Amino acid sequence: MTHSTKQRLIEAGLGMLLKQGYNNLGIQALLTATGTPKGSFYHHFADKEDFALQVIDAYITQVHAGLDACLGDKELPPLGRVRRFFEQTQQSYREEGYMGCLLGGLGQELSGISEVFRSKIEGCFSTIASAFATCLEEARQKGEISTACDVRQMADLLVDCWEGAALRSRLRRNPESLNAMLDFYIRSVATG
Repeated sequence: MTHSTKQRLIEAGLGMLLKQGYNNLGIQALLTATGTPKGSFYHHFADKEDFALQVIDAYITQVHAGLDACLGDKELPPLGRVRRFFEQTQQSYREEGYMGCLLGGLGQELSGISEVFRSKIEGCFSTIASAFATCLEEARQKGEISTACDVRQMADLLVDCWEGAALRSRLRRNPESLNAMLDFYIRSVATG
């Protein structure tokens, strides 16, 4: 299947943004890597910021597909579904060389200097936390976690902890921090 020019640019940009960050991403390097003429880039994207925002959209679409597949798998108990999502996410990190989460990396790099990126990335994290909150509510109703648990607060904490562990994983280039965080979180919230 032939990918469109826009799709090729977005896919290459995702890898480059993970490795280099926004500020170090050169449009010419992207064009060279994809064999794309400059005019084609500007046909699809207004500028570098528009390009990066569209890469984030493509990335979050992938994340949501993974969330939907894992959290919607009724064959597993709710906490098992949460664990499954993070195990699959960790597998992608492994395949990418433990570069971590695009949202976390760009959020750290740009949130203090760009309201557009700060707002976009925070909105993505909030949507992810909402999906976890729904699954944690199911876990609460099934007695997997305490009935006194504030599921939204626990979902936000899960995202926060994972992002911190993803950063440590990137620094260490191994999954130790991710595994420890996930084991600790599941043990901490589980009632049994």
